[in-house]
This record gives sequence, structure tokens and C-alpha cells, in this order.
Amino acid sequence: MQAGRYVGQSVDRPQDPRLLRGLGRYVDDIDDAGARHAVIVRSPVAHGRLTRFDATAVRDTGLAELVLGPAELAGLADPLPTKWRLPGQHLTGIPVATTNVRYVGQPLGVVVAASRALAEDAAERVLLDFEQLPAVCDVDAARAPGAPLLYPEHGSNVAGEIHFGDPLADLQAAIADAPHVVERELSIQRVAHSPLEPRGLLAEWIAGTEQLTVWMSSQASQVARHELAATLRLRVDQVRVVAADVGGSFGSKNTLYVDEAMVCAAAMVLGRRVKWIEDRRENLLATYQGRGQRARARLALDADGRFAALHAEIVGDLGAFATQAGSGPFQVAGLAIEGPYRFATAGATVSAVYTNLVPTGAYRGYGMQEAAWIRERMIDEAARELDVSPVELRMRNLVTPAELPYTTRTSLTYDSGDYPSALRRAAELADTVRPGPDRPADQVRRGVGLACSVEITGFAPSALLEMFQIPWSGWESGRIRVNQDGSVTVTSGVNAVGQGIETALAQITADELQVPIDWVSVHLGDTATSSYSDLSSQASRSVTLAGGALVRAGARMRERMRGLAARALGVAETAVTWDGAVFGGGPGSATLTWREVAHRGWMGWGRAEADRIQLEEVVDFDPPAITFAYSVAGAAVLAEIDTGRVTVEGYWSVNDSGVLVNPMLADGQIAGGIAQGLGVALLEEVRHDPTTGQPLSTSLFDYLLPLPSDVPDPLIEHRCTPSTVIPGGFKGLGEGGCIPTPAAVGNALAAAVPEIAAEVVATPLAPSTVWPLLVKAGLADG
Repeated sequence: MQAGRYVGQSVDRPQDPRLLRGLGRYVDDIDDAGARHAVIVRSPVAHGRLTRFDATAVRDTGLAELVLGPAELAGLADPLPTKWRLPGQHLTGIPVATTNVRYVGQPLGVVVAASRALAEDAAERVLLDFEQLPAVCDVDAARAPGAPLLYPEHGSNVAGEIHFGDPLADLQAAIADAPHVVERELSIQRVAHSPLEPRGLLAEWIAGTEQLTVWMSSQASQVARHELAATLRLRVDQVRVVAADVGGSFGSKNTLYVDEAMVCAAAMVLGRRVKWIEDRRENLLATYQGRGQRARARLALDADGRFAALHAEIVGDLGAFATQAGSGPFQVAGLAIEGPYRFATAGATVSAVYTNLVPTGAYRGYGMQEAAWIRERMIDEAARELDVSPVELRMRNLVTPAELPYTTRTSLTYDSGDYPSALRRAAELADTVRPGPDRPADQVRRGVGLACSVEITGFAPSALLEMFQIPWSGWESGRIRVNQDGSVTVTSGVNAVGQGIETALAQITADELQVPIDWVSVHLGDTATSSYSDLSSQASRSVTLAGGALVRAGARMRERMRGLAARALGVAETAVTWDGAVFGGGPGSATLTWREVAHRGWMGWGRAEADRIQLEEVVDFDPPAITFAYSVAGAAVLAEIDTGRVTVEGYWSVNDSGVLVNPMLADGQIAGGIAQGLGVALLEEVRHDPTTGQPLSTSLFDYLLPLPSDVPDPLIEHRCTPSTVIPGGFKGLGEGGCIPTPAAVGNALAAAVPEIAAEVVATPLAPSTVWPLLVKAGLADG
């Protein structure tokens, strides 16, 4: 492939050959010779006070080399800081050492032994006693009068509340005046991230240099570094975090956990390497979870079918405490409630509630999937009640290209796009779906549903985060270094988590420098070389922000190399040519290779007086605004009347993520998001005993993930409306595949079985949910 022709091409990922040969560098692959192994002691009860943590038997037998309980940890670690808080939220930290128990699986201590097996045996011998307290296991129970309080000093299980959009009085007036109002209570369940590689780390403390090095599975290594320094009372320059290969995250590895801090504290006490690898049961039991939201929504329409008002009262389940991102997903659901539509008035009131369950946090689609579920189901219900086409109702209310940039009632400003065109195309594609074999109408029903969504990508700028008083930076950095031999090294603060970002950044850099891509190497995830980043690879920001920074850095470096070549050739810069192999100065001129020019640059030869010597360009890119991608999804489903099983027979997605760097990677991200969205729509649910809070989904026998048979081959199409705020015109796409999926499936089910449409309000749409609705409607025998 020629230089200058990489962006827009499906370039293979250079790391795939070594991964396929088993040469990956995941945490468990790192040499752990001589390391000790850690096991976390976790609470078996959902609510109570730990009155005894007795490791005497373990210490007396020498089974373990170290046991740290709450008393020891209190002298080693400070609370982890929370960041995205609600007005009224009183908790500002997450204790590493505590005797207050608020969920099953909560870390209470750590045991370290010569092997994982010995550590597990030792952990079982630690004696725990509790003063048990009543548990509250859902947001309704937590808000009920007289409910047990997780934080009695706060006086309520409601952590805080915020309102976005038009004032509540204006919304109520618009709804009261409207000739048609649809009202529903909708919910989306708790889900587990279930990455292929669970969490894990290998920590090493070298006392002689007072340096902590942590190899960990993380999607935000810079965040982990800063949070480790804060909790372990170290300077930031004493901590190095390395995230080499990461086997998926989906939001579960974007922050530091209490158990991870415990393992690092143990390494510091022992002065040697300590390793901890989370098993699948722990991942389902104690890793932060996603979703868990309920909403009462009202959609008001005028006599012409225009959207007069939309109001959602959103209640989010925080779990036992607000994680670092805390209520962020619930707040984003409120901010994103309008989607790509025009509303005369709109708003959302968001509250977050403590329960005796695993804390919730970031999950792919981060509030936007929840917003789409509310909005798109409400629109289809309005169309059904008004007896109009759902497509026509949407077209009547979509923001048009002529209206962009467009600011929503919740103050999001969409930059570019063509929403009606994408919807028209998705509606056309519905006609191409081939249903399965015919079956009697009394046994099955078929239906098609569509759903539109807008995706917040490139979460920034820093000024926006400052406005919301979220102590994160929104900028991202890109560094390009041309080495003495002409090779190119690229670093940034974003992390690779399996999404192929290294390839995309190499493509952007190679195009900007106009060099072959195999000259470019991308190094991410090591805080010793990567740039500062508070958000790193989350919120679909890696290509948009790191890529945007590299576009600018590459342009600067390209001009520096041109200037060096001009002075070496004795010609004006405007006369210099570069054909991908050599620099020339015009007819009859001598030529210089890229490597020769790079060598001259590092020698300090031929530079302009004001030029730096080092051939390195760094750009810190803080965009002026968020850039918004969008998608329209379609689903064709078959509903079995006698079982309540819903099968997705066809799925299609029309997306606009601006300029695509690598269409193959883009399709992979969209397809993966669709599969994950189908899991939320139909199968996945973290369940707990409603009284005791005991988890009921602790293995993949209990927690159902989509199988290949559950996911049809999706038809994926892309449109291109370049971003107006990102250099290169890029928009993110990591979450667009999953955001509209549950809504599209729910709308298809409602179309297939209109008798139950009004009650298609809760995911997952599993047989246990759908079959009772069919019985209630008289379609199935109870």
C-alpha cells in the first residue's frame, strides 16, 4: 500500500499475528517467577458491621506470608477519590479499609501466599463475624419510608438529584396542554461487563528506589497511576502502570478498585512482586456493574404529531457507593434523552439511590442506551396509539441537516449529520430482510422495529467538565517522534483494549507524514512513556481526540522534515518534493532519503535558528466541543407465542461516524456493539435475592451471554458527515452499535405482538418477561 493512502483503508492490525500465535502480553502472561499470589477476602453478607477479622490461625500455621485486614489497611491506604458527583452527594471517597459492609463481595482484606491455591486455602481460614443489618436490594425498597439506611449520617438512601433541560413547571404545563400524551414506566436491568480477560495485576515495590510498578489490565493506565498514588500516599512519579495487551473492558477497567489497591499495598509491605488475577466468579460477583435504571417517562404530542414535550424521571441504582464515575451514566441518560429529534420542551430529572448491591459504573453506551430505550419505545407507542407509521412520526420530528449545528433543550450541541437520510435508508433495508421458514400464525409472530440514536463521542472539552465540576481534564495528547534512523514512534494517553486503536493511530500518522505505515510504531498504555490522560480510552474518544492531536502533530513534523531537506538540498521549502521514498529539490537536484534527513536533524545540522533539535512534536488537543455520531438500527424478530422466546432473525445498522480511519475496524466495533446490545435486550441480567442481596448470577451458567446463534450477521452501512470540531473529521463509534439495539428489538416485538405492546417496557425481553405478557393478553395458556 502506498504512503498517503491509509485513512479510509481496511489495514490489518499488526498485533494480530502475535496474538494468534499465543504471544500476547496480557497480565497473566507476564513473567511472575518469584511472585507471591493474592486472594481477596470478601464479605458474604450484603449489609452489616464486621465485628471480627481474625487471621490468627493463618498466621500461626505460616500458610500465608501476609494477611491485611481493615486494621492493617487503615494504616496503609487512604480512600479512593470520587469524581462525577451529584448535587447533594455526601460521599467524596471510597474507603479501602472499612468494617461497614454494604454488598456481598465487598473486599475486606487480602491474603498473600506462595501460590494461588495456598492463598485460597488461607483466605478460607480467616474468621469473619458480622452484626448483620437488613438489606435493601432495589431502588424502590431503598426509597420506601423507614427503609434501612446504608449511610445513616446522610439521612436518606437517595444520594442526590439533578435536573436537565427545561424547568419542571414548563414541562408539566406543556404536557398538560398537549392533546395526546403517552406515559410509561420503563426499566433496563443490571448487567455484567464480562470481558474475555477479567481484571488482574502484578505489582512490584522496589524499596531501594521507592518505585511501585504495576502491570494491570486497564483501559486507563494514567487514571490508575494517579489513583494509586493518592490512595497509597505516594508521589505520582513513584508509580508506573503498564497496560500491555488488554482483553476487553467495556467500561469495567476505567478506574482503580479497592481490591486492586489492596494488592498493591500488600506488595509494598512485602517488598516483592504480588500477583492477583480475578476469576470469573469474582468478576460476576464484585466487579462494578452497568445499567440498573428505571424511569417514568411522558411524551406529549401536538395535533400535528409534533413532539411538544418529553420528560423522564430517571432513578439510577448506584449500588453500595458511588464509584469514581458514580452517577455519570444516569446523568448522561438525562442529557441524551432527546436523541436526534426536535422537541418544543424537554428535560430529565435524575436521582441516584444507594442499594446493598455491587456498585454500578461505566458500561458501553454509558447512559445513551438507557436514554434510547426510553425515548424510542415512547415514540413507537405514540405512533401505535395515533395509528401512524413509526417511521413517519420520526421523520416529522427529526432534526434536519439545515438545522445543524443544533442545540437540544438539555444543552447538547450536535455538530453535523443527516439524521433523516439515515432513517430513510434503514427503513429501506427492512425490505431486504429474509424471514425464516413459515410457521402457523398461532405459534409465532414476526415484526420489524427501528430505533434512532445519537452518540456522544470524544467526551470533552475540559471547559465542559469544569462547568459540571467534574475534576477531569478532557484534552488528549499525541506525540510523534522521528528517530535517528527515520523510524516513527507514536505515543498518546489512550489505551488499547482490543479495539485496534494502535492500527488507526498508525494510519493517521502515516498519512500525515506521507510515509509507509510499516515505518510507524504506536506505543500505548505505559505511563512511563504515554501522555497524561484522565479519560483515556472511554467515551469513544480515542480516534477523535488522540487522532485529532496526531493530525496536527503530523502536519508540524511533516513541515519540519521538509524544512530540513530544503536546507540540506540548498533549495526553497516550496521547491522540495517528497515521493514517499526520497526528498528532491527539483529537476537536476540531489536527493535525500527520509532516513538521511532524520539523521541530519538529530545531528543538529541545517536547522533554522529558531527550530528545536529533537525531531519530536507534541500536540495537546482540547476540542472546542463534543462531536456526535449517530446511527439507526433495525431489527426483525420472531416471537414464539407458546414459549415467549424472542429470536432476532435480521439486524441492520446505518451509521455516521464521520471520516472512517479503518472500515474493517469500524465494522468490528459496530458488530461487537450489536452483539452486546442483543445481550442486554434478550438475555443478560445480574440477579440478586430481593431480600438478602445474595447474588444469583455467579457463573456463566446463571448469567447468559449471547451465543453465535443469538446474533444474526448484521448488515452494516456507513455514511460520512465529517466532524466540524475534530481535525481529520473523525467521530467515535465504539458505542454506537449497542446504544439503539434494545430499543430496536423492543419495537420489533411490539410490532409483532401489538396486544402486549404497551407492556414492552423492561429488558431483558427473555421468555420469563415475555411469556407472562402473552398469557395476560390471552394469547398463551397459563
